[in-house]
Amino acid sequence: MAKLYFKYGAMGSSKTATALITKYNYEERGMAVWLLKPAADDRDGASVIRSRVGLLAPADAVAAGDDLLQRLAARPRPDVIVVDECQFLAEAQIDQLRAIVDLENIPVLCFGLRTDFQTRLFPGSRRLFELADSITEIKTICACGAKATVNARLDPQGYILTEGAQVELGGNERYLAMCHRCYMTHIREHKKVR
Repeated sequence: MAKLYFKYGAMGSSKTATALITKYNYEERGMAVWLLKPAADDRDGASVIRSRVGLLAPADAVAAGDDLLQRLAARPRPDVIVVDECQFLAEAQIDQLRAIVDLENIPVLCFGLRTDFQTRLFPGSRRLFELADSITEIKTICACGAKATVNARLDPQGYILTEGAQVELGGNERYLAMCHRCYMTHIREHKKVR
């Protein structure tokens, strides 16, 4: 019986590397993987998923209005679907992934962030928390050694930003995973993180 999986973590928790390793493991067993990523994530190009540790693979980009059930019907049937940066998918697309699991009996593994830089759930992540059969946290640590749960957005001077658009792409130069205590301390004391 197929399931909908949500594997989430703060930035730097190796979510993308884990997604690519998952893809490799299925393919090593002769299974067909449909690797997806939201079109909004174009940091490494429209059709490439790249991890910070250097793993990469071609992927199909999902535009905001794409119907994943229709796209599935128009391609060879995969044995599994792996989605990176799933927090950027629309709620309707998460519903479509749920329908693929239920109607087509294809497992779907989604990897992404839980919350944004203001500690608010992304719509795609919220819907996955509501619908996923399995929810797993991929852990990483703050500079203080505690578990990191916050994705702090930094300005060029190294101060934490608390206002702005929910989606602003960036990597280590723009975001830092932190525990909530360090996050609040840096904001309250207006301390540089770096």
